[in-house]
Amino acid sequence: MSSGEYKLPMNVTDIEKILPHRFPFLLVDRVIEIEEGKRLVAIKHISASDGVLQGHFPGNPVMPGVLQIEAIAQASGILGMLNLPRGCQVLLGEVQEARFKKPVVPGDTLRMEVKLLKQRHPFAWYEGKASVDGEIVTTVKLSALLVPGKEES
Repeated sequence: MSSGEYKLPMNVTDIEKILPHRFPFLLVDRVIEIEEGKRLVAIKHISASDGVLQGHFPGNPVMPGVLQIEAIAQASGILGMLNLPRGCQVLLGEVQEARFKKPVVPGDTLRMEVKLLKQRHPFAWYEGKASVDGEIVTTVKLSALLVPGKEES
């Protein structure tokens, strides 16, 4: 997919054309900034109706850290997919240096910024951070495996 194939902001319908994830596991609601091949900024609105928050934790809902990492990984996947031919996938390979600085709760808007650190086919390395109201809540480094797509018949 090239820069001519998307328009900002990207909504869920646009994102579903890039990522294979679907509700309830699609954790990116919007893409608001892209520097192709370099960085991407995405948004996830946290709602009390998100199923996982019903049990994490009853009476004190908090977005699980692992889902914050997954949301950042999905944003990284979008950035990676924009530079790959259709049918390819970006698969999470490794999570490093994850830090959680503040709880993310219903009503928060998670702003995720991801940067491509380097790419050496078939691998890519990303750095991501998430913030709420300008305050960083999560930081992480990720690696991904770039998987070629199947030949279309």
